[in-house]
Amino acid sequence: MPHRAKPQHDDGSTVPNLARQTGKRPESWQPRRTMADVETKIFPIDVLREFSTRIFLHFGLTGENAAQAADVLACADLRGIDSHGIARLHTYFDMFTLRRINPRPQIRVVRSTPSTATVDGDNGLGLVVGPQANHVAMDMAQKSGSGWVSVCNTNHFGIAGYYVLKALARDLIGVAMSNATKLVAPLWGAERMLGTNPMAMAFPGKEEPAIVIDMATSAAAFGKIEMAQRNKSPIPSGWGIDRQGAITTNPDDVIDGGALLPLGSDREHGGHKGYCLAMMVDILSCVLSGANWGPFAPPFALRQEIPTRSVGKGIGHFFGAMQIDAFIEVDTFKSQVDEYIRVLRSTRPAPGTNGPLIPGDPERGMEQLRGERGVPLIAPVIQDLLDMSTRTAIPLPMGR
Repeated sequence: MPHRAKPQHDDGSTVPNLARQTGKRPESWQPRRTMADVETKIFPIDVLREFSTRIFLHFGLTGENAAQAADVLACADLRGIDSHGIARLHTYFDMFTLRRINPRPQIRVVRSTPSTATVDGDNGLGLVVGPQANHVAMDMAQKSGSGWVSVCNTNHFGIAGYYVLKALARDLIGVAMSNATKLVAPLWGAERMLGTNPMAMAFPGKEEPAIVIDMATSAAAFGKIEMAQRNKSPIPSGWGIDRQGAITTNPDDVIDGGALLPLGSDREHGGHKGYCLAMMVDILSCVLSGANWGPFAPPFALRQEIPTRSVGKGIGHFFGAMQIDAFIEVDTFKSQVDEYIRVLRSTRPAPGTNGPLIPGDPERGMEQLRGERGVPLIAPVIQDLLDMSTRTAIPLPMGR
């Protein structure tokens, strides 16, 4: 019996295989369904993790690296960020098939001090390069009080939140960010110049759960635009523009030569702030490391435009870790974080709401639910998995 997907939080959209979408507008476009109406099948997370691992092994990754890459995807699926989970696997599959990603990179530190480093990922899979660079930052933090690592010559690294969760596990404050293929117009611009450029930061509590901030610097995730296109449903005004630079509610306009808008959308609603945040991510991740920034970031999906020139190597990431007792007693800090959370939770609710959530609440709830019940996948994603299964002879146990 098929299940119906529930609406998800801001980063929880599900995407079909990017390489197979034409981006062409249908002759007639009429809103028909919402994202909540999509039929799904449920897969245990262990099944998805094993399948991803075997796909990565198929392309020559070491066992350790294949398991690491699959873990990043599984984390996204468990936390409800479906656009960055196993739905992305076919895009990696395509890139490996065309030999655009190095399956056996020689990842190396090319410059360092006791608390900073630049890492060259040797065009490796971002799901492998990112975790290794993040480990470097965390190791430095535990030795020197803080660690900061900028990375070049890498690829898409999954959800930024994965990396700060690893910092929390070591009782550190974590920071992670990355640039991405151009999809976003700068404020008052009419063409794609910046990536969605996600950023994350996490702060541990004592008795309360950690504060985990994980967000794109665009008004919406591109996966939500793609999902709306597949469901023939409109997008909210302020998410994107068409190729002429006009605000649109038609997802086809955004995909067919349009662009996402920065967080805040326009000047009156704070679009300049999202634009500035995207620039900050670009400079820390790319200019600082020697990676390609802005419109020169290489494409992650096959149908995306190839930049006219290169200004660096690959895309870039930036990781930071801070040891709490380098600033204040750990117990004091965590107790204050607990109090901070409790005060905000006690806020008088706005009409029609249950009151404020704490960053990380939706993902924690989803992780518990999906860990117990499994991960819902829509038909196009399942077809992508079956296609990979057929082409590699790696079996995919079907969901319910």
